[in-house]
Amino acid sequence: MRILVVGATGTLGRAVVDRLKDNHEIIKAARRGGDVTVDMTSTESIAAMYEAVGKVDAVVVTAGSAKFLPLTDMTPEDNQVAIDGKLKGQVNIVLLGLDYVHDGGSFTLVSGILMDDPITQGTSSAMANGAIRAFVKSAAIEMPRGIRINTVSPNVLEESWNDYAGYFAGFVPVPASKAAAAYQKSIEGKQTGQCYEVY
Repeated sequence: MRILVVGATGTLGRAVVDRLKDNHEIIKAARRGGDVTVDMTSTESIAAMYEAVGKVDAVVVTAGSAKFLPLTDMTPEDNQVAIDGKLKGQVNIVLLGLDYVHDGGSFTLVSGILMDDPITQGTSSAMANGAIRAFVKSAAIEMPRGIRINTVSPNVLEESWNDYAGYFAGFVPVPASKAAAAYQKSIEGKQTGQCYEVY
């Protein structure tokens, strides 16, 4: 398959690329250091990415930003980071990418554990995660030409633990390679509308 990985240079993206690279052609998209540059907050940038890459069999998203702040300190502008990046960015990758995915192809988005297992200061991220799960479940029944769509919902990653341990008291992190296996399941399998939880 020809697979476009958005966020390919990040921790999760690198693990997904490593898992898939031996059996598939991988096109890496990222803000920096990829085969093609993309800013998920810009519809113009997303459209340019697809124009540069052309037709693919699968689109994978492993990126999406959000601010971690106490609810009482959060401003609408702070919350907008998750809306523009993790939520709208991923939705727009699907909406603008439908014509670039071959019949029977797939999209795999990323959500996350916080929508089901909340932490303090994680409200904005949880909001975006839950919205992505709802979008995927609903979009699956309307996807054209046999295209499938799923989301992967990972726990905090071992590789990111040093940066996030202070937020995730009592959580047991998972290796990025385990989350990457869920992406492989989505891409190479036949299920659609699923949320693959990686705990």
